[in-house]
Amino acid sequence: MQEIYLDNSATTKTLPEVAELMCKIMTEDYGNPSSMHHMGVAAENYLREASKTFAGILGCSEKNIFYTSGGTESDNMAIIGGARALERRGRHLITTRIEHPAVLNTMKYLEDNGFSVTYLGTDKSGRISLDELESALTPDTILVSIMHTNNEIGSLQPVGEAGKLIKEKCPECYFHVDAVQGFGKAHIDPVKMNIDLMSASSHKIHGAKGCGLLYIGEGVRIVPISYGGGQQKGLRSGTENVPGIAGMAMAAGKLYKDYDADVTKLYELKKSFIERIRNIDGVTVNGLVPNDPDMITETAPHIISVSVKDVRAEVLLHSLEAQGVYVSAGSACSSHKRAPSATLVSIGLDKDLLESTIRISMSVFTTGEELDIAAAAMEETIPQLRRFKRR
Repeated sequence: MQEIYLDNSATTKTLPEVAELMCKIMTEDYGNPSSMHHMGVAAENYLREASKTFAGILGCSEKNIFYTSGGTESDNMAIIGGARALERRGRHLITTRIEHPAVLNTMKYLEDNGFSVTYLGTDKSGRISLDELESALTPDTILVSIMHTNNEIGSLQPVGEAGKLIKEKCPECYFHVDAVQGFGKAHIDPVKMNIDLMSASSHKIHGAKGCGLLYIGEGVRIVPISYGGGQQKGLRSGTENVPGIAGMAMAAGKLYKDYDADVTKLYELKKSFIERIRNIDGVTVNGLVPNDPDMITETAPHIISVSVKDVRAEVLLHSLEAQGVYVSAGSACSSHKRAPSATLVSIGLDKDLLESTIRISMSVFTTGEELDIAAAAMEETIPQLRRFKRR
C-alpha cells in the first residue's frame, strides 16, 4: 500500500543530502566550534557558512542570526528576553488568540509574572484586524507577537502592515514574528517588514529536528533566558548544534533556490484539491479569504483545513491512515488536548465542527497523484463514517 504523507506542518522528511551532510559532520568534522585547533575552526566554518546562507535569504547581516534548539526555544527567547529587556519602560504585551502554544504559553507565563497581555481576535478567515491592533497599542506596550502563517488553517497575517503600524505608533516596541510555518514557503524580509525578532524551525523545511533560528534585528536587546559558556554573544549559551545548523541552512537554500516554481505548484495542487473535496456532502474548507478559492494565494500554499459534519476528526484520521493517507486532527501540538482549538473558535467555526476538523499539509514533494488518492479516500470514507454514526 502506498503511503501518502500529508502532515508536513507537523514535520517534514529530512532531505537525503541534508542527512548526508549531517552524518559527515558528526563522524568526520565533529570538532567543537569554540575550540581553537583546526577541528574547531572547521566546525566554526560550517556555522559561518550557515549564517551567510540565512542572511542572504532574509536580507540581513550574518550577525543578526542566532541558533536555538527549535521554534519553541526561539519563541521563548524572543518573547521572554524581549519583555525582560524592556520591562522598565512598560509591561504590556500584544499577541493573537490563534498563536502556537509556544507563544501563547509563554505569554501566560509572563502574565503570571506581572505583565498584561492583549489577545487580538480574527475574522472568519483567521486574519487579525489592523484597526484592533492599533487600538490595542499604548505607551506601555513593549512587545507585539504575531505569527506569519497559522499552523492549523494556513491563514496569513498582514505582517508587513502590522510592523509599519507598530513602529509608527510605538517606535520602541519590539515586533516578534513566529515564522515557523512561513519560513521556506514565503519571502520574509525582516528589515523591510519592521520585524525585530523572528523565529524559524529546521524540521519544518526538510532539515532535522532539534534545531531552530532566531533573527534579532539591529539595536534589539534581549535578556538571555539561559546561562553558560557565553556562546552566541552570550544570548544563547551552549555548544552549537553544528550538524543541525548546517543541515538547516542547506535545506533552506534548496527551498529558496526553486521557490517561485515550488510555491506556484503548491497553490495549483491546493486549489485543485479544494475544488474536489468541496463536492463531498458536509465538507467545509476553513481559512479562505473571503471563503473563495480564487483568493487562495491569500493563504499559505501548503495548509488545508477541512471540517466534516457529523464525523469526528480522530475517526476520520484513523480511517484515512488505514488507507495509507496520513493527516492530522488540528495541529500536532494541539491534537492530544481535549480543549477546542483556539484558532477554530476564533474564526467562529460552528461548535459541532470543532471536533470534526482535520489538517492536510503538503510539502514541495507532494504530487497531484497523491492528492487524488487522498481525495478519493475521503470521498469514499466520509459517507461511510457518517452512515455508521447515524446507526
